[in-house]
Amino acid sequence: MTIVGLTGGIGSGKTTVAKAFVDLGIPVYIADEEAKKLMNQSKVIKRKLIDLFGDQAYNNNKLNKPFIAGIIFNDKSYLSQMNEIVHPRVASHFKKWVLKQNAAYVIKEVAILFENSGYMSCDLVITVTAPKTVRIERLLSRDNTTVEHIEAIMENQWEDSDRVKLSDFVIQNTDLEDTKQQVLEIHHEILNKIA
Repeated sequence: MTIVGLTGGIGSGKTTVAKAFVDLGIPVYIADEEAKKLMNQSKVIKRKLIDLFGDQAYNNNKLNKPFIAGIIFNDKSYLSQMNEIVHPRVASHFKKWVLKQNAAYVIKEVAILFENSGYMSCDLVITVTAPKTVRIERLLSRDNTTVEHIEAIMENQWEDSDRVKLSDFVIQNTDLEDTKQQVLEIHHEILNKIA
């Protein structure tokens, strides 16, 4: 099975691009969503996160995201420790998911594909880009957040220029119809590459 990584900075429109691939019949694994599910469902992950962050890591058996976010944004060592707990389990969950798929290729959407070296387990990589101002506008209208918070997240992610250098395909996501057309062209290119 060919694995295509899909990544891009926060607000670049990865979800929009992922949906366009789903519309073409390509299975998409959204790593962040699956990680959240595992953090709420896996007894092993829960125990380890409580060991790391304390009893406040969970509220009513649900991950206490604001509490954890407050810690990891102020201390990167906690973020890397959390990733060491969660990422290996997401990786093994993904491998099991791939075995159940019946398509020419699958897409693994990961926000920090390069930052955590996840791209090395992908056959091809697509990076979604959009101007920083557009990304900030999207996030302000989508999330209850501030420009400062968005910029803090952006600081922890790679620059588009660095992602693009290591990518096989780049989608400039500013116009929905144009984005769908780019997805269709890349879809055909991938099919040709793996034929």
